[in-house]
Amino acid sequence: MRLYLLALNPTDSVTEGFLPAAERLGLSVTVLTDQPDAHREAYRGLAAPPEVLGCEVRDFREVVGTVSRHHAPDAVFSNSDHLQTQTALAADYFGLPAKDWRATLRAKNKAQLRRHLAAAGPDAVRALELAPGQPVSELDPPYPCVVKPREGVASEDVALVADAAELAAHCAAVRRRRPQDALVVEEFLEGELHTLETLGDGTRRQVLGGFRTRLSPPPHFVEEALEFVAEHPGPVVDQVLAQLDALGVGLGACHTEFVVQPDGRARIIEVNYRAIGDQCDLMLAELLDIPYFELVLRVHLGEALPDDLGARTGTHGHNRPVLADRAGTLTAAPPAQEHEEDGVRLVYRPFRPIGEHHEHHRTNRDYLGVVWAVGADRTAVDAAVDRFLAANRWEITP
Repeated sequence: MRLYLLALNPTDSVTEGFLPAAERLGLSVTVLTDQPDAHREAYRGLAAPPEVLGCEVRDFREVVGTVSRHHAPDAVFSNSDHLQTQTALAADYFGLPAKDWRATLRAKNKAQLRRHLAAAGPDAVRALELAPGQPVSELDPPYPCVVKPREGVASEDVALVADAAELAAHCAAVRRRRPQDALVVEEFLEGELHTLETLGDGTRRQVLGGFRTRLSPPPHFVEEALEFVAEHPGPVVDQVLAQLDALGVGLGACHTEFVVQPDGRARIIEVNYRAIGDQCDLMLAELLDIPYFELVLRVHLGEALPDDLGARTGTHGHNRPVLADRAGTLTAAPPAQEHEEDGVRLVYRPFRPIGEHHEHHRTNRDYLGVVWAVGADRTAVDAAVDRFLAANRWEITP
């Protein structure tokens, strides 16, 4: 059976998660990407590297054409935020299991997500769309408010602004970097940030738990730590699922970020219609002890989810990114590693190679690496992460 996997840059989710899962399922994999050299390099150490073909994957017509000229597909899949609609359209063209392209577009386009949820009824967040070149003075948002690229990712160029002057300044700064991008200006949804991780086969949906997320201080929204939550309160989960239903989310993995306000209302921040990233998906598979990546691929092959995934309970998980605090060149950092001690399994994966220079973004793109640990005892898991961070050093030279 042939799986076509659409990708932009290489990611750990694909390299460490989906490709090994596809091999275990006996699938032949063809990666379609606009960065073929980077993918071939990333897969150099794999026992069975996939076929890699260059393709303009942001254009579903090019995807359809490339697949049509190659082997017949059994599944078309992507874990990229940017490629869900293209993947859905290509899969549907070939008559394969596909996400509803309208749902993928609603999830990706943050302005459309707000408009659709407000019209459908589950929740109404005051949100305004700022077109490229449109004067900021034409907007009358509620303050404080959040400014974000309409189709952005990784908290990039997202900020909390207090008044009209801060709004104008932030929009001007973002437009200098990305003048063709529309922005969304929306009311600030205050509350502790959580996630809900779900998996569906188009008919039924399984809730896998979620995470409690610690963010950096305002005005930026950088994820600094994620702790696994086996079960959110039932009324909260019901509210989030109702909003996902309204959006049309059904097939495959979905990573939803939301806050719970003092009155018990669950308000969606954003919907990422794919698996959670930054090693949290790998940690999720480990702590639940389920073939998570295989299950995701199976539903895209048209298989139904089992009534019971057999997920392990009573396991704690802690994911902690290591963040750069300045621009410069990474000159010292620990290598990738993993070990198990006293019932705690710890994994560290670097995100930047030594010698690479980066600007300071004040977003998730400042991650130098991620350390995560799982085990039955929460105190032991948290302590293992703290010990690893204290025992290692990351140096940035300006």
